[in-house]
Amino acid sequence: MILHIDMDAFYASVEERDNPSLVGKPVIVGGSAENRGVVAAANYEARKFGVHSAMASVQARRLCPHAVVIKPRIDYYASVSRQIRDIFEQFTPLVEPLSLDEAFLDVTGSESLFGPSAEIGRQIKQRFREELRLTASVGVASNKFVAKIASALKKPDGFVVVEPGEIQAFLDPLPVGRLWGIGKVTGQVFEQLGVRTIGQLRQMPLATLNDLFGSSGEHYWQLAHRIDDRQVVPDRKAKSISNETTFAEDIADMEVLRAWLVELVEQVARRLRQHDIKGRTVELKVRFADFQTITRSMTLAESTNITRELLDAGLELLTKHLPARHLPIRLLGFGVSKLGDSAKAQLTLFDQPDRKRHQ
Repeated sequence: MILHIDMDAFYASVEERDNPSLVGKPVIVGGSAENRGVVAAANYEARKFGVHSAMASVQARRLCPHAVVIKPRIDYYASVSRQIRDIFEQFTPLVEPLSLDEAFLDVTGSESLFGPSAEIGRQIKQRFREELRLTASVGVASNKFVAKIASALKKPDGFVVVEPGEIQAFLDPLPVGRLWGIGKVTGQVFEQLGVRTIGQLRQMPLATLNDLFGSSGEHYWQLAHRIDDRQVVPDRKAKSISNETTFAEDIADMEVLRAWLVELVEQVARRLRQHDIKGRTVELKVRFADFQTITRSMTLAESTNITRELLDAGLELLTKHLPARHLPIRLLGFGVSKLGDSAKAQLTLFDQPDRKRHQ
């Protein structure tokens, strides 16, 4: 069984924990509106006003002018994330982090030690409350796709278990927008077809879906039929390490996209350094509003896990290697592959550790 664990409004929750006077107030963690920053996180009070992550800060301030705006402390959030990861690894070595605040855990082999998978999920939530004073939402299921959907259904502080024999009954009533990859544009196509639930999509012939959506049609068909065979892959065994985000609203402003890429790169770089891994190939993933998805990659002269070097490559891909399209972007992803253990790399005569380069 697999757990998907997603911390609730992580950055904002950490700020509220450290400053109890913020509790009950709308809190936005992000860059300043004056410098074209973006919202990195918003607590649930701010979300009531329509504020969400990846939104331009200037728009967030218009929606919620009385919000408390806090500059992100990525280094500090990363240290809290390390504490979260430590708790995960006390239950299973099979932890696949997706970002600082989200991970898949395969607990199949841990049940003989800690009890059923659902009980493991409850124990982890309890540890978070007692040791970190933070809450998380947990989905428990037999595959990644269903576990991730389950964790999102009852946020914040949610806990949803989907037994193997109940998956189809669980999925069928849900809106098609719950399927990975279906955004506003694709959702409108299904709406025009009168297909509003996953169950209705499941009744569509695969050939029809392929005609409408190309290769994505089979992807939708498989998910609607609860098919997801992906394994939980820990960072150390991964062939690549990546992170991506789907924006609540499509983004056309390049400065906002740049700001969001900075956070994606930082999270990937920290995971590389956490495991003393370096990578040589940088990849950018972009999904446009019409759902066309493209990737661009660049192979560096030397392997690295230094944020600045990875960011420079990512920014070059974003600004110089994308096709000339005028559509806004709904998903942005960043990854590093061709991984190697940096501890095995030999230092040259002039190579000396430079701590400032890791900031």
